[in-house]
Amino acid sequence: MRSYRDLFRTPEFSPFFLAASAQTVAQTMGGLALGVLVYRATESPLLSAVSMFGSSLVQVLGAALLLSAADRLPPRTALTALPLLFAAATAALALPGLPVWTVFAIVFAKGLVESVGGGVRWGLLNEILSKDGYLLGRSVFNMMSGLMQIAGYATGGALVALLSPRLSLLAAAALYLLAAVVVRLGLTRRPPRTTGRPSVSATWRANALLWSSPPRRQVYLALWIPNGLVVGCESLYVSYAPDSAGTLFACAALGMLAGDVLVGRVLPARLRRRLGFPLLLLLAVPYVPFLLHPAPPLAAAAVTLASVGFGASLVQQERLVALTPDALTGHALGLHSAGMLTMQGVAAALAGSVAQLASPATAMTVMAVGSAGVTLSLMSTGRRVEPGAVEVCRPTGDGIR
Repeated sequence: MRSYRDLFRTPEFSPFFLAASAQTVAQTMGGLALGVLVYRATESPLLSAVSMFGSSLVQVLGAALLLSAADRLPPRTALTALPLLFAAATAALALPGLPVWTVFAIVFAKGLVESVGGGVRWGLLNEILSKDGYLLGRSVFNMMSGLMQIAGYATGGALVALLSPRLSLLAAAALYLLAAVVVRLGLTRRPPRTTGRPSVSATWRANALLWSSPPRRQVYLALWIPNGLVVGCESLYVSYAPDSAGTLFACAALGMLAGDVLVGRVLPARLRRRLGFPLLLLLAVPYVPFLLHPAPPLAAAAVTLASVGFGASLVQQERLVALTPDALTGHALGLHSAGMLTMQGVAAALAGSVAQLASPATAMTVMAVGSAGVTLSLMSTGRRVEPGAVEVCRPTGDGIR
């Protein structure tokens, strides 16, 4: 598969893409509205950051307990049910007078359900396109995510400024409903990729197998930690520049779009493989000068440049898919998604705590320096990790062994 045109000629890719687009807009609109709502009520950078990214904190529980469901549920059924649940949760967050603890309970419950969604979604993408088209397809999804985040933050910012955060949350709930309808009508029924019932023990066995390979372990750490720490910087946009937060989020999405085009379509494979770690450094370094409180135009330029570095994840995901047996693809990609989102939630909480004690600008610099340090450490470790053979996984009566 060589071109974007080939992707959209593939059966089922277009409705799958459209449903994910609606869900991304809903997620960004809802997150921004909730962050503003909580910040207005509490004036706390920590609580605002956690409200936007806190659902990611519980992804690790889903990865430890529920992730075997990613390959054991019928994909169309799962991808229809999940946005329906998200719509209900988002509409509930719009209720007036909701206590803060109730808000966070809903956010964390939503995150637990989301932990399975990533594995189902990306495992199905690998089925629709096959491994040779996965990188190109994922780059299109990442570009879509950048564009839809721009649209979501711009629309959400306008709704918050002109109307109210609660109306923005209700609009996000409506988009989740639209995504569920598109999935139900546009995708065909498929059997689960793996036989057996979802269970905690099956999840643990598959996680242990995936984590046992040093090359895969190194890829997972590169996918989770450096960009997670930078998302901690992003979680402080509202408290760093309340009037320009929507602009900063949109610039971050624009930079991510540019990085995905660069990595997914422009760079040749030989060069692409060499740029994984340099792109991770680019992701962090432009945030270091935020300690000096750059003016909004300079801050927007730095955010845009830094976000080009998110293209590194495509390089690492391509390697992860190559190292993973077909029967565990959904689980492996779900573990990547859950771990990444968990790290983003942890980083948001950490960044908010530092901002509470010092300032948002100081916290952003601290997180950026930490991200660059982790990347340099992984670069050094990566030189010593020899690519190993991919383990042979055999399906048994109750799952993967």
